[in-house]
Amino acid sequence: MITCNELLLLYKESPVTMKFLLIILLASINSMGAFCQESKKDSLIKTGAKDAVLKGIDTLKILKEFSEKACTCIASISTNNKDSKQIDSAISKYIDEQTEAYQMGVKMYRSLLPSGKNQTITININHSSQDYKFYYYQIERYLQDSCKSLKIIISANDKESNFSMSKNEDALKEYNAGVDYFKIGKYEMALPYFEKAVSIDEKFAFAWDNIGVCNRHLGNYSKALEAYHKSLEFDPDGQTPLQNIPVVYEYMKMYDKALESYQNLLKHHPNDPEVYFGIGHIYHDYLKDYEKALEIMCKAYNLYVEMKSPYRADAEKIINSIYSKMKASGNLDRFNEILKENNIHSN
Repeated sequence: MITCNELLLLYKESPVTMKFLLIILLASINSMGAFCQESKKDSLIKTGAKDAVLKGIDTLKILKEFSEKACTCIASISTNNKDSKQIDSAISKYIDEQTEAYQMGVKMYRSLLPSGKNQTITININHSSQDYKFYYYQIERYLQDSCKSLKIIISANDKESNFSMSKNEDALKEYNAGVDYFKIGKYEMALPYFEKAVSIDEKFAFAWDNIGVCNRHLGNYSKALEAYHKSLEFDPDGQTPLQNIPVVYEYMKMYDKALESYQNLLKHHPNDPEVYFGIGHIYHDYLKDYEKALEIMCKAYNLYVEMKSPYRADAEKIINSIYSKMKASGNLDRFNEILKENNIHSN
């Protein structure tokens, strides 16, 4: 067996083997995803074998295979007692592991097309370069749209404080039973267990958090707010209630209250891009103040990029939407000014 990283080393040591390596790479995509399988050389160099390998293969399929490999690795990340920055770093590591191999696969594949004949290929391993970022962001966007494990992990909040978990075994038993239903989205069935847990240990902050989340999903917004505020009595810096209170107000169409709650969250987490994203989202989606939305969303975007967070793609989508709105209203110059003020370069 030969891994994609070993293929990269082979390519760097012997560029003349490039097309041969691509055939190995593409054959592996059909059979083993992100790992590359050696076959007998004489069968690979036959014209018919080459045509068979290339048939049905395109850059989207290559993207899909490497992204799914990254998704499988992301599913192994433990969120226990990790903050969002640590989780984002772990996700970024697995995307990085696939980016070079994906970049190599696409560039080698294109070299076999008529338009790529005699084309010089460079595999860029500089993570700060625009070329590398292009391939990294393609995997990131694919994962954001299709990787369930990514969505679960980036929404997790298991960073513990003194009152996060209970030391009472009976309370923990009820809590864990609720978590089993909570994880599969059966909020109505999970809720009584969390309520039982706080009846045993009133200071069980994570249980209050989950009562809030369950009620939010069930449309019981007032009860959700009560639970979140109860959690904050015991853990004033609790990220789950602080982040979810403005979301509940948004569902209730109380946008001023939502913005006020985001400002409160900002005091506790001044460098959290989620806060800026939430504020920008309200200005964009509901208040239709696109200039204000852009100013704030640019802050979210830059923080996401700095943290290597996959949520960068969400901020990018809203910025693109604002571009369309401001262009239609003849305000494109101001759009470009705001991007420049935030050191963001439009494509």
